Amino acid sequence: MAARDEIITVGELPGRLAPLKGWQGDTTGISKTYHIGYDDAIRAVAEIGEVAIELEHRPDMDVRWDRLTIFLTTHTAGDVVTELDFLLVARIEAIAASYGA
Repeated sequence: MAARDEIITVGELPGRLAPLKGWQGDTTGISKTYHIGYDDAIRAVAEIGEVAIELEHRPDMDVRWDRLTIFLTTHTAGDVVTELDFLLVARIEAIAASYGA
């Protein structure tokens, strides 16, 4: 298993994103927009926040009335995508799915 701080290279990123429906980006950050109602988005943000604290990660989250956009980059590694981002992606996907997103 890769270390949390292992940087994802330009060559690795497409293969890592390919199985993740809706996730896109480059080595400076990855993002996804979930189509989810405002109330559920707020609840999801709270859960994602708890996981982020647990993982010591700080995602950007933008809530609109009908969607939630997540942007991930590892600030502590110099604002690049690392294995930590993909650890959080897996948890975010589970949380979003629990709200029907």
